[in-house]
Amino acid sequence: MGSFDDVLAANDAYAAAFVDAGLPGQAGKGLAVVTCMDSRINPLGMLGLVKGDAKILRNAGGRVTEDVLRTLVLAVHLLGVERILVVEHTECKMASATVEEVHEGIFEASGLDTRSLDFQLMDDQLAALAVDIQKIRSSPYLPAELVVGGFLYDVRTGVLREVL
Repeated sequence: MGSFDDVLAANDAYAAAFVDAGLPGQAGKGLAVVTCMDSRINPLGMLGLVKGDAKILRNAGGRVTEDVLRTLVLAVHLLGVERILVVEHTECKMASATVEEVHEGIFEASGLDTRSLDFQLMDDQLAALAVDIQKIRSSPYLPAELVVGGFLYDVRTGVLREVL
C-alpha cells in the first residue's frame, strides 16, 4: 500500500460524484481569511461560507508573512477581495510554546537543528495580531481603504470575536 492510497481512494469517490459548479476564481463574498493551519479550524464553516466565497490562506500561527502579503496583493487586485479577516485562535502552539521548546522538540523528534528558522512564535498573541494587521494596512501594494479586521477564534466553543 502506498503512502497516499487512502487519500487517492477518497478522491476517487469525490471525483465520481463531483459536479463542476462553474465557480469563477474570484472570491464570491469579496473576502480573504488568514488563519492558522490548526486542523481544528474549519474556516468556511466557522464563517458560514461555502466553496467559492473566500480566499483562505493558512500557515503556522496564522501570521502575515511576506508570502501572505504577496498572495493578498494578488487576491485584492485580481481576485475580488475587498475585506480581510486575520484570525488567531485559542490554544495555538505558536502562542504557547517558547522558541527553545519548539527547536528542542524538533531536535528530539528528528535530530534536526532548526535554530536558523524563525517560526514567528507569539509571546503576546493579541500584540502579534496587531502587528500583522498593521502589516496589511501599511502595505504600499494594498489600497488604504481595504477593510481589515483582527479576530480570535475559540477552538472549544466555535465562537469568533473581533478583537482589532
